[in-house]
Amino acid sequence: MSREEHELEDNQAPGWDAIDAQMERIYGDQEPKHYGTLIPYMLGGQDPLNGISAYVQNEPVSHWHFVTYGFSELYEKESEDTEYSGYGFELTFRLLKEQNESEPPAWALNLLQNLGRYVFGSGNIFRSGDYMDANSPIALEHDTQLTALAFIDDPDLPEITTPNGKVSFLQMVGITRDELEAMQAWNTIGVLREASESGRLPLYVTDLSRPSLLSDSQLCEKIRLCAARDGSSTGFLFVDQLEWEERKGLLRGVSYHLSLGAKQASVISQVLPGRLLKGNPLTLSSSGNRVTFYPGGDSDVTVQDSGIDLTLSKDAVQELADRLEPVAQEFKLNAFRGLTVKIVRTEITDQDGQVVETIG
Repeated sequence: MSREEHELEDNQAPGWDAIDAQMERIYGDQEPKHYGTLIPYMLGGQDPLNGISAYVQNEPVSHWHFVTYGFSELYEKESEDTEYSGYGFELTFRLLKEQNESEPPAWALNLLQNLGRYVFGSGNIFRSGDYMDANSPIALEHDTQLTALAFIDDPDLPEITTPNGKVSFLQMVGITRDELEAMQAWNTIGVLREASESGRLPLYVTDLSRPSLLSDSQLCEKIRLCAARDGSSTGFLFVDQLEWEERKGLLRGVSYHLSLGAKQASVISQVLPGRLLKGNPLTLSSSGNRVTFYPGGDSDVTVQDSGIDLTLSKDAVQELADRLEPVAQEFKLNAFRGLTVKIVRTEITDQDGQVVETIG
């Protein structure tokens, strides 16, 4: 249902008006391409967002500038939270515009609606600095290295206060797998800002055809040095493959076995020293297990009801980080007696459950 259709019923759309006012501030009287929802989500429709508008911006590169309507409260105030409107944000997306392209690509609209389904279904919200691994190209029918998404405040749209509460505008940015790992090893906003200031990612415009930002050796080295200086802001990693086991032997006493997926091994190897060597813990969590690494003078193990705590000395941190490679293997740590680590293969599947890549 479009805003105009809804106004036929109650003529009140203060949240929608507030978003329109921000877009008109940038684009004046430009008429956007607007895509409304025929059947409202609350009445069984498939699309949770009420609408998506796409504007054309020609600077610094020609691109589509999408904005969503529906994460915030567009009409009457319904939630009890008086500070924020709905989920407190709307998404934007800047996508490189092809020459002579008269309509924005349908896959971009579908991607925004899919993120709406995720938020409405899970209740999890996005914030500036968040990231999401799609585990596959963000545009399935395109040859692209962009397989994840990052979120940052839209540079042209500051937070606004509407009659229904505050609304921020979060820009979605397509990123590569190694860029995602760099963000996990340092922080999302830092990587995106360095890339933008270098001229490699103007206004955080997503270009499906671009190579990794880290192919720029100067930019890659600057990001590495910043990560070494600041450490990692990633205190929690959800991993698909994670198991631990306590084993008791008559001769060797108690030992502990930790199993990780090959896909996560390289990420953990970068994040672990960036957390523990700066005095901060790192938690790995799967659907059924939790392992938390803590920095300490001596290596130690504490079994909790909720999982296992591993205290690592500086030597153990460095040794584990050096040995975590995306290769199926099993090894013991010299700096942490009694701990065995196993790396198992990771199979990445598509939406139909077919294996499209094996790591390890």
